[in-house]
Amino acid sequence: FPFPYTPYLIQEQFMAALYGALEAGGVGIFESPTGTGKSLSLICGALSWLRDFEEKKQQEEARVLALEDSGQEGKKVVASVEPGHPASKDTAGEPDWVTAFVQKKEERDMVDRLKEVRMRRKKREDHLEKIRHNVQLKYTAKRKRAEEDETRRLLQLSKEVLSEGAGEDVTEKLDHDEELILAEYESDEEKKVVSGLEEDDNDLEEEHVTKIYYCSRTHSQLSQFVREVQKSPFGKETRLVSLASRQNLCVNEEVRRLGSLQLINDRCVEMQKNKHEKKSDEEKAGQKRHASHTTTSCPFYSYEQMQFLRDEVLVGVKDIEQLVALGRETKACPYYGSRYAIPAAQLVVLPYHMLLHEPTRSAAGIKLKDQVVIIDEAHNLIDTITCIHSAEVSGSQLCRAHSQLSQYMERYRKCLKAKNLMYIKQILYVLERFVAVLGGNVNQNPSCQAVPQTGTVLKSINDFLFQSQIDNINLFKVQCYFEKSLISRKLFGFVERYGDPATAVKTNKENQKLAGLQNFLLTLQQRSDTEGDHPPVEAENEQLRASSPLMQIEGFLSALTNANQDGRVILNRQGTVGQSSLKFLLLNPAVHFAKVVEECRAVIIAGGTMQPVSDFREQLLSSAGVDPARVVEFSCGHVIPPENILPIVLCSGPSNQQLEFTYQTRDRPQMMDEIGRILCNLCNVVPGGVVCFFPSYDYEKQVFAHWEKQGLLARLAAKKKVFQEPKRASQVEQVLVEYAKCIKRCSQAEGQLTGALLLSVVGGKMSEGINFSDELGRCVIMVGMPYPNIKSPELQEKMAWLDKTMPRAAGQPPSRVLIENLCMKAVNQSIGRAIRHQKDFASILLLDRRYGSTAVLNKLPGWIRERTQVKATFGAAFAELRK
Repeated sequence: FPFPYTPYLIQEQFMAALYGALEAGGVGIFESPTGTGKSLSLICGALSWLRDFEEKKQQEEARVLALEDSGQEGKKVVASVEPGHPASKDTAGEPDWVTAFVQKKEERDMVDRLKEVRMRRKKREDHLEKIRHNVQLKYTAKRKRAEEDETRRLLQLSKEVLSEGAGEDVTEKLDHDEELILAEYESDEEKKVVSGLEEDDNDLEEEHVTKIYYCSRTHSQLSQFVREVQKSPFGKETRLVSLASRQNLCVNEEVRRLGSLQLINDRCVEMQKNKHEKKSDEEKAGQKRHASHTTTSCPFYSYEQMQFLRDEVLVGVKDIEQLVALGRETKACPYYGSRYAIPAAQLVVLPYHMLLHEPTRSAAGIKLKDQVVIIDEAHNLIDTITCIHSAEVSGSQLCRAHSQLSQYMERYRKCLKAKNLMYIKQILYVLERFVAVLGGNVNQNPSCQAVPQTGTVLKSINDFLFQSQIDNINLFKVQCYFEKSLISRKLFGFVERYGDPATAVKTNKENQKLAGLQNFLLTLQQRSDTEGDHPPVEAENEQLRASSPLMQIEGFLSALTNANQDGRVILNRQGTVGQSSLKFLLLNPAVHFAKVVEECRAVIIAGGTMQPVSDFREQLLSSAGVDPARVVEFSCGHVIPPENILPIVLCSGPSNQQLEFTYQTRDRPQMMDEIGRILCNLCNVVPGGVVCFFPSYDYEKQVFAHWEKQGLLARLAAKKKVFQEPKRASQVEQVLVEYAKCIKRCSQAEGQLTGALLLSVVGGKMSEGINFSDELGRCVIMVGMPYPNIKSPELQEKMAWLDKTMPRAAGQPPSRVLIENLCMKAVNQSIGRAIRHQKDFASILLLDRRYGSTAVLNKLPGWIRERTQVKATFGAAFAELRK
């Protein structure tokens, strides 16, 4: 395998196992701890396979074509080029000459297809090579754009000159004329481009070459992966494209300023519609066209510029930031330009949801048939799939959507076809029934309606539909109407134009009809402004999310089309109808993952900490119907020497207090005192940074307050400066910077302080994706076992479902296994924060005697488990730590 440096043995083993899994078309679960160069191993192993696969395919094609030219072609040889090619039709009972004719025709068709594929490939490669080496071509698009800008400038200038002293009607006419001239100019330019590219590029857009889809959780992880590709031996020859949301890729400042993803999406679609729409009803009637921002089209949505950007993306590896910079420079939309590059790309880098959510996948133009998928950082894959396919709507959103849709129907009743009117009425009825189930009425303000009976109730999908009295409505047809009519987006445009509560109500008849809607929206806005329970940022985000409520409801209705046994509906009645909500909870994520596995040639699930893997095997792969023989498991050790890590299970503290932090015992003063004493002893001998993880924010606060009262906090602060993990994500970076600065300062200046102590929370902002390397994390402490809240209705329903559908494992009910696995996944993620590279070293202290049981120890990562020591007394553990 090509590699930028001499690989470790475990990296060679990882790449070989990965290559084998891809070659066999398997489903792999790969674990490689952080610090072992997992990303590079994935890149070099997977791209080596892709290179060899393409070479073999081309050699086979050349062999078949050579045989065809010499007249020796055979059906078996031809079929071997495309394993998925259907066998010849059943010709049993036909005369021999018919069978021979059918076979001959299939062979000729196959050979013709091969010739066409080779010709297209050659055209694409020549085209990209020309762009790569021809500097003049790179500036052609810029020049075209400059001409268009100049045209706009001259039109604006002439308008200003002509409008001086002119009335409002003349100015409005000039605005309209300007739009027509620009539209005509853009149309001409597009025609030129299309005619010029018709022969080459349009053909190329059709073919999806064999490729690897790589997805991870966050955009920063994806950018980091792309930078690794750039540094790898494959950096110059790989055609890579990065996909992301409009929020990350939009370069139109007017749209970016909207902030909310939903608002950005809706505004973008509206601007596209304005660019391509035919004359409006008002123009047909000969009325004046109103100058409004809703008639603006996006200047970056240019076919020619996006084709240029597509080519630039394919000739050089670029991450999301570089793609956005290129979009600004060329005045082309990176969001759509990157999608044009998908068919010809060899490596597509994208976030989880774009690949795992079928409608998003389809909208992005992603085709998984016979492709390879690598899902990295996959320790939360089951939760991610569950979250993506679950949906929640509040009573406030339901009432708001009903009000908006009613106004829309009244406004356009005469223009709507009978079938469309019927579906809108069905949606309105569904909304009425949903609000009624929550105990309210759609015609009243949801914030003023008290719920008669509060509490949380779980229902099966069928029971919920019966209770709502909508079991007679075909939700599949309603879903199809949503998709085809784009009613959610149309409604957003309608409200944006007529129903904005921030604008004054106009006096004409049309807007008088909408006064009720505007007053209702204004009431909701005022209420959200006066609520003081939530931070201002969260209130603002909630307001933005609620901007297009029908979109949320569309997702909820879509979720209700799942099979009855695969999900549950949670009715959460709280205080008022507006605060109450309906939530769909997906219980069987394998249903949606199965579609990915069925289509793909191979699927690799990778991560730094994948233990325990039984969840992936049982809940995902087995339930998705994957043949166990197809599943490949690989787990490698760490590159650090054994003496660089010291994991200890501590059963009792300095005062011989037994350590078992159950929900019943952990609040006792003596238990909290014992944690403080342990930390005081550790801080005396551990240099640099100490990170201590608590099961929850509440418990961390409780312990901190107790230490403050007992004077333990002052003793700790004498040796280490104490930091606490903030609840707000925006403050995390600041705390980490201060923590690192303190450790650096203490290491340089000899004083009483030896570093810093960071009190963190399992599952919080610092338990994943944060590097406590070197001096930042010389000791990681886990207080107790962070079991999830077993009283949660969602978790209880999931446990009941698992007990009903999954087989018992080693005598334990599946629900018990789930609870233990959730706990240990959280532990493994947290303690893995410390060792980040080959020369790093740290101690890991697990404060709870239950960690010493064989069942729990077996769920630790192998490289930690094999070095773990169980110590019954604090003295023995402290002696080891001191060493």
